[in-house]
Amino acid sequence: MALTGLEIFKLLPKTNCKKCGRATCLAFAMQLAQKKAELSDCPDVSDEAKGILGAASAPPIKLVSIGTGDKQVSIGEENVLFRHDEKFYNPTGVAVTISDDLDDEAFNEKVNKINNLKFVRVGTEIEIDLIALLNKSGDASKFANRAKQLSENTHLSLILESKSADNMKAAVETCSDKKPLIYGANAENWEAMASIAKEKSCPMTISASTLEDLADLTEKIKGAGVTDIVLNQVSESTKEVLQGLTKIRRAALKKAFRQLGFPAITYMPNLEPAQEVASAGIFIAKYAGIVVVDACEPWQIMPLLTVRQNIFTDPQKPVQVEPKLYEVGQVDENSPVLFTTNFSLTYYTVEGEVEASRIPAYILAVGTDGTSVLTAYSGDKLNEDVIAKAMADANIEEKVKHKKLIVPGLVAILSAKIQEKTKWETLVGPKEASGLPTFLKTNWN
Repeated sequence: MALTGLEIFKLLPKTNCKKCGRATCLAFAMQLAQKKAELSDCPDVSDEAKGILGAASAPPIKLVSIGTGDKQVSIGEENVLFRHDEKFYNPTGVAVTISDDLDDEAFNEKVNKINNLKFVRVGTEIEIDLIALLNKSGDASKFANRAKQLSENTHLSLILESKSADNMKAAVETCSDKKPLIYGANAENWEAMASIAKEKSCPMTISASTLEDLADLTEKIKGAGVTDIVLNQVSESTKEVLQGLTKIRRAALKKAFRQLGFPAITYMPNLEPAQEVASAGIFIAKYAGIVVVDACEPWQIMPLLTVRQNIFTDPQKPVQVEPKLYEVGQVDENSPVLFTTNFSLTYYTVEGEVEASRIPAYILAVGTDGTSVLTAYSGDKLNEDVIAKAMADANIEEKVKHKKLIVPGLVAILSAKIQEKTKWETLVGPKEASGLPTFLKTNWN
C-alpha cells in the first residue's frame, strides 16, 4: 500500500532545511505522498529511507519508452482514473500493422501509406506513432529482413510481433538501435523473450488471458531483470478488454498493486473496419497505452487521432491560439474583417470556412482565455469593451479602408453595442461557421 504523508515524514531528516524547495519536511512529505515531488529533491535523506521511500514514491504506473529520438513513444506514468481529476499525460500510441509475408511491392506501398498518415487539426499536426510488424510468414530471415527494411524506411517507432523467440532474436538484431517493443511473450516463452529484451535493452509485452496470470508473469520477468513491461490481456471481446484495462488502472492507482503497475497494449480483435475504429476509440479513452489496428485508410485513422487529441489535452487549460489579427489569403484594404474567440477549435473552424469561400479576409482572434464564443459571452469575457480593445490593439483601421465588422451570429445581441462602442458598422454573420462561404459571397463584394 502507498505510504501516507505522515509515514513518509517520519523517514525524512526533519530539519526543515528548505533544500527541497518546500517550506518544511512535512510539506515535502505530503507532496511525495501525492506524487507531486521526487525523492531526489531531498539531498539529505538517508540510504535506509531511500530504500523504503524509493518504491513508495515511484509512479503507480511505470513509464515505458519505445523507440528513440523525436518519435519516441512514452506510455504509462498516469496518476488518475478520470481526466477531470487532473489530466492524462502520455497520449496513447496508435500503431498500424504490416505483415512480413507481403511481396516487395505491396510491402513498400503499405509502408509509404502508413508513413503518410498525417493530418493537421486545430493548427497541430497529428499522426500515428508506431508500425507493428507481424511475423505471419513464420520465417526468421524474412522477419529479420522486413524489420531491417522498416527501420531504414520509416520515422515511426517499431513493434515486432512473433511468438518465436528465435525469429524475434533475428529481427531485433537488425534494429535494436531503434529500441523496438518486443511483442509475443507468454507463459510458455517468457524466459527466452525476456533474455532478448534484457540483452538488447528493449521493452517487452507479456500476454495472458487473465489479470492473475499477467501479475504472475510480471513478477517473473522483473526477476529476470526486465522492468520495461507492457501488459496485454488476450480476449476476443471488446467488453472484456475494456473491463481488463479498467481493472489494471484501478489496481495500480487505488490499490498500489505493483504487479499490474504497467501500461497496457491492445490489439483489435477481428472486427469489420468501422467497428475496429469504434473499439480502438473506446480503448484510447479507457485506458490503453497503445492501440494496434489493421486500419490504414485516412478515414479510419483520423477519428482515432482526433479522439486522442481531445482526451489528452488539459481540461483546465483549453487549447488556444494567440490573440491577434490573422490574414487568410491575399488580403487588401477592401477585405472583410471578422472576429471570433481564440479557442483553437473555434478559430480553425472559422479559418477553414473562410478559406473555402476563397474571399481573402482578416480574422480577429479575441483573447477569451481559450473559450468558445457562447462560453466567453456568458462569462462576460466577450463584450463590446473587450472587442473594441482587441481591434485597437490590432490596428485594424490602418489595414482596411472600410469600417465594417462581421459579428458571429451566436452573439448577434452584441451587434448594436459593438457598433456604438467602435463606430464601425456591424454585419451579423451566420450562427454556424459552415455558413460563412455563402455569407461572404452574398454580402461582400
